Amino acid sequence: MLSQFSWVIFPYVCIAVFIVGHIYRYKTDQFNWTAKSSEFIEKKQLMIGSILFHLGIIPVILGHVSGLGIPKSWTQSLGVSDHLYHLGALYIGGFFGFITLAGMVILTARRFTIKSVRKLSTASDLIVNVLLLFIVFMGMFSTLATNVVQPEFDYRESISVWFRGLLIFRPDATLMADVPLSFKIHALSGFAIFALWPFTRLVHVWSVPLNYIGRSYIIYRRHRTQKF
Repeated sequence: MLSQFSWVIFPYVCIAVFIVGHIYRYKTDQFNWTAKSSEFIEKKQLMIGSILFHLGIIPVILGHVSGLGIPKSWTQSLGVSDHLYHLGALYIGGFFGFITLAGMVILTARRFTIKSVRKLSTASDLIVNVLLLFIVFMGMFSTLATNVVQPEFDYRESISVWFRGLLIFRPDATLMADVPLSFKIHALSGFAIFALWPFTRLVHVWSVPLNYIGRSYIIYRRHRTQKF
């Protein structure tokens, strides 16, 4: 029962909350659909942490999409051996994961240690920062430590198959039975952040100002005082 809840019910609940929560918040709380930047309070640490986090998280997300979404047989048919794929995931993924982790450490420390920033933060801000830091840390731990201790483990034969099963509504909880604990924690906490997403400042991710591209220029003219 616990296995079914963890790897079938819980993921679907998180996905449902993610979708319905976004729709509800967009319709009822557009005014607060914002990142609520604290840049005017402290700028240096925010800039460094934000740059590192965003530079790292994009390749990390793309790596997760390809690793979970692309079957192992497909990469093998393209001539990518398991050893080569493993090296890429370990070194390239580890490099960008470290950058992401460094950015999250700076951003989380900034939010908790700078008094004025902490006072401006809501409970959801603090929870999201800590949870994101935990998720990234567990991802790095799984990639580096677990691969050293259990080098024979291949997540594409278990986690990836389970995840694709969720997407096509054919979940199989037994696939996660022998997955290392660190990977399980990373997966569950990842779904948890999806459930929290609509109710936090993370919604600003979807607010890409594409309308700026076609927006007319704002013309400023100097005001000249008339002389009489």
